[in-house]
Amino acid sequence: MRERGVKKEPGCSWIDVENMVHVFLVGDTVHPEVNEVYRYLEQLVLKMRKLGYAPDTKFALHDMESEHKENSLSTHSEKLAVAFGIMKLPLGATIRVFKNLRICGDCHNAFKYVSRVVGREIAVRDAKRFHHFRNGECSCGNYW
Repeated sequence: MRERGVKKEPGCSWIDVENMVHVFLVGDTVHPEVNEVYRYLEQLVLKMRKLGYAPDTKFALHDMESEHKENSLSTHSEKLAVAFGIMKLPLGATIRVFKNLRICGDCHNAFKYVSRVVGREIAVRDAKRFHHFRNGECSCGNYW
């Protein structure tokens, strides 16, 4: 693909919080609150792991050292947007995230755990369909 100049479109997700759209890119370092988002996400993953979550590194880039694959999955734009929504939206509010690409299998699995840990509904609209995560289940029946 590189020889032919083909480039993958970068992942981009957005969420509306208090009538302001917040955009996150994969590996984001630009959003003004991104450091807090990463810290919150680290704590959230610890709770998810206690319930059995393990990052699925087959969804990470193939040309990457194995020790970096797990970390790269934690920087997916939809994970950043969901974490930001949990931090900023009122308790009980549904987290609604929009994504320009199809959600990866690791993020899909992670959001099932997130919905259990935080007790919130998470709705993700990706390039193919709507996903409604509630109590550890997704409305798509794990078909994405």
